[in-house]
Amino acid sequence: MKQNILFDLDGTITDPFEGITKAVAYALRKFGIDISDRTQLRSFIGPPLRDSFMRDFSFSVEQADEAIRYYREYYSKTGIYECYVYDGIESLFSLLCEKGARIIMATSKPEPFAVELMRHFGLDSYFYRIVGASFDYSRARKTDVIGAAIEECAISDIGTAVMVGDREFDIRGAASFGMAGIGVSYGYGSREELIAAGAVSVCESVAQLKDVLLFEKAL
Repeated sequence: MKQNILFDLDGTITDPFEGITKAVAYALRKFGIDISDRTQLRSFIGPPLRDSFMRDFSFSVEQADEAIRYYREYYSKTGIYECYVYDGIESLFSLLCEKGARIIMATSKPEPFAVELMRHFGLDSYFYRIVGASFDYSRARKTDVIGAAIEECAISDIGTAVMVGDREFDIRGAASFGMAGIGVSYGYGSREELIAAGAVSVCESVAQLKDVLLFEKAL
């Protein structure tokens, strides 16, 4: 079992569909864009918000940043809590801690939001460190977040660490440091996306993830 286990947040620990898509829809309405079917906004779960607004709605950087301010108006008060923890996650964390692993969060969600969310669900005590993005975009991409986690947790031997996430950004971000990545297809990325990104294993459930992490079973 790896000593340092880095976890993504959205789509890996929690299902944030309700809160994120409502916050995005709220922001888009400020620009006169009405989204009746919020499943169209699934692509916002995972990547940095600025990238998503620019990619999906052809916003300029300035428009995207304005949209993010509106997004945070809704998300910081309401949307942050409109999510749920996937079944089996807390028991997995408990087992990993019992075995002596360090659980580290590496998320593109702003760090204060990630810390508050874990506190809200009573999971904060399981984490050795929660590392997230910054509000000012000085640390936004998953590669930057993983790099900060490696530095802040003093991981000198990358072979002792593994990244767990549901999107290609998690797997590719880990690979940029020579770290193995385990994909979870119960989130928002497909098995095909995760394999193409280089995941060493892809888990369809938290139960499978437990087997891979604790017993290093290949899937």
